[in-house]
Amino acid sequence: MGVKERREREREQRKSQIMDTARALLLEKGLNATSINQIAKRCELSVGSIYFYFKDKEEIFASLQVEGLELLYQTILRAVDNESLPEEKIRSIALAHLRFSKEHKNYLDIIHYFLTSPKTIFPPDLKNKIDSHGYASISILTDVIREGIEQGQFKAVDPKRQALILWGSFIGMIQLKKLENTILSKDEYQSLYMEALDRFLDGLRIY
Repeated sequence: MGVKERREREREQRKSQIMDTARALLLEKGLNATSINQIAKRCELSVGSIYFYFKDKEEIFASLQVEGLELLYQTILRAVDNESLPEEKIRSIALAHLRFSKEHKNYLDIIHYFLTSPKTIFPPDLKNKIDSHGYASISILTDVIREGIEQGQFKAVDPKRQALILWGSFIGMIQLKKLENTILSKDEYQSLYMEALDRFLDGLRIY
């Protein structure tokens, strides 16, 4: 490995270290209580080193958002490739989203953290970048619903609107996991998640 390649690998490793630390601090302390100084201290780096890789903490958290959304998109893309019928594709998307929530909980927590924030945190350029990555997964679901309509399997609905409704249901049902051991039994949220999917498909099908 040449000097250039080694330096590039070290740069990526350092950047990943910063993002991992920022992710942990965000989930532990919240956005307002997380600072560049804290990130640098936990990384055992100078503040200047952090600014070499990122302009500010918003850019760090935006990078985490984009990384998580891209990972979710790739997970859903692979799930859809294994199916041919629109309804089965929707089921695969739902299962992929549920699996992502278990295998990549930290990323999903980051995504939901900013999704449920009462105010816009990122400047317009970063927000547009995040939104474009977020919509990529929803657009797959939109295309599948449109495919089912064109094949005469689904009712003539607005595909994008229905995709957003189902996506919102995914998010809400996964959040119910927090109610385990209170009003829900262990893993009951999963059966509710799948039942919500069934009810959605019942309303979409042409019988």
